[in-house]
Amino acid sequence: MSVRRRVLRAAASAAGVAVAGTAVGFARRRHIIAHRGSGDATPFGGLRSTPTTVVADDGVPLHVEVDEAPRSPLTVVFVHGFALNLDCWHFQRAGYRGLVRAVFYDQRSHGRSGRSTDEHATIEQLGVDLLQVLDEVVPDGPVVLVGHSMGGMSIFALAEAHPELFGDRIVGVGLISTTAGGLSPHRLLAPAFPSGLGSALAMRAVATLARGHRAVDGVRRIGKAVATVVTDSFAFGDEVPASYVEFVDQMLSATPFEVIAEFFPNFSALDKFETVEALGEVPVSIICGTADKITPVGHSRKLQSRIPGSTLVECEGAGHMVVLERHEQVNAALDQLFAAAGERVGRR
Repeated sequence: MSVRRRVLRAAASAAGVAVAGTAVGFARRRHIIAHRGSGDATPFGGLRSTPTTVVADDGVPLHVEVDEAPRSPLTVVFVHGFALNLDCWHFQRAGYRGLVRAVFYDQRSHGRSGRSTDEHATIEQLGVDLLQVLDEVVPDGPVVLVGHSMGGMSIFALAEAHPELFGDRIVGVGLISTTAGGLSPHRLLAPAFPSGLGSALAMRAVATLARGHRAVDGVRRIGKAVATVVTDSFAFGDEVPASYVEFVDQMLSATPFEVIAEFFPNFSALDKFETVEALGEVPVSIICGTADKITPVGHSRKLQSRIPGSTLVECEGAGHMVVLERHEQVNAALDQLFAAAGERVGRR
């Protein structure tokens, strides 16, 4: 049997065990999603600024955009999650434009950034990339880091390698829907490629499917109706406007399965809870939805217990994409974080 045929069969099988219900059930659910309210009319992905390129230490070009704010005492660097891109910060970008100097970038192999080699598709490398972005785009002045999901893990990797930055150059941290370890990796796979597999089986399935990643991407496109329902189920807790679901689905679908497979092994191996104490040198806000199926709220509670002085905001009923689903609550928590960081700078 050809690799392509094995991949197609494995992909079909994974989709089959992932989602209960018939094709009719999916069609009905997708119809319901499509007829929800439109929510905010601002077009997703429409917020742009002049791009610049930061070249990582291994030569990978990173796409960076900076929203300037001349009187801002702080620079906030937003670090997005797995299989997303900088556009996921839509509501935060809209809310802080002109008020805070804000840096957004696509992590390696995501969005408009260049592709990583397999050996450098690691959480540790993402921490190295973050430092490179800081050195080139924020060479001076105090910085607040805000990371969602894998973006939070990137911050932990930076803290592990350079704890001395926290309390000196870095004056605040926002951790949204993230964890420092103990993650069941199949949770991250589910919204990007349907799977009801356990962790060990999921690891084997991803390795097998990666050998025919182009065929898998074809299956993902063909199964768009199924993907939309799965995205809605795993990315959100409450009923959100259809545009939110479609926006997240577009970002997930634009991430090649080869990239998903390269980063996937990182999540089961992640163990940086001993590192997070270094963040206690600065104000830390931890935000998570109580209905998060990918990084459940228990992870955020554990982070809060390990980071001295940190605050935890639990968004009742919200899912993993809380930055969209409860953007007003998230921005309110970030307001307090930025104020606390600003006060810290003022006391220097």
